[in-house]
Amino acid sequence: MTHHDIPEHLVQAQTAWYAVYQRLASVNNTSETTVLRRRLQRLSVQIATDPYWATIPGSAPAARMALKRRAWEAR
Repeated sequence: MTHHDIPEHLVQAQTAWYAVYQRLASVNNTSETTVLRRRLQRLSVQIATDPYWATIPGSAPAARMALKRRAWEAR
């Protein structure tokens, strides 16, 4: 697996992150804001701590950008 072969579960998590972030930007309900912020935080931790990143230590920044690009395009 090269750093461009991003696992699908990471693409799905990043795509969900973008969706939650977009929803959070448009909501005015305080209780919904809290739920969305917690979801965004959980997704951030899930993405950042995924074991995949340890398999590409020298290329992780480029792979993270590739993940973001791929997820953005998948929206």
